[in-house]
Amino acid sequence: MARITGSYPDDLNLLIEGAVEAGVFGGKSDALREFVREYFEDHENERIAAAVALYERERITLGDAARLADVDRWTMRDILREHGVELRLGLVDEDDAAYEVEAASELEFDDEDLGNEDSPAK
Repeated sequence: MARITGSYPDDLNLLIEGAVEAGVFGGKSDALREFVREYFEDHENERIAAAVALYERERITLGDAARLADVDRWTMRDILREHGVELRLGLVDEDDAAYEVEAASELEFDDEDLGNEDSPAK
């Protein structure tokens, strides 16, 4: 888990300390994690912007970007294209390959398509 050091106003610090003392949170770190998590849950555009920026700077993979943006890989590819970001295609590592296998196993096909030799999807 990453560690962040930062500054914030004294009043906010007092509120956080009070919430911890009241048993709302287990500690300051718990409170700050919850605040950040709720912010990104409530601000989808900012969450997507963060994922796009990290992918564009080659800090994360497409799968990571999709997970952070809370969308599937296909949607993330569309989002990246809309932002003019060039896609980096191909598997990065074993985790990336495992994700692709899992995603493929979740695809649904009609039973009719599987036995039809004339199907154009072959």
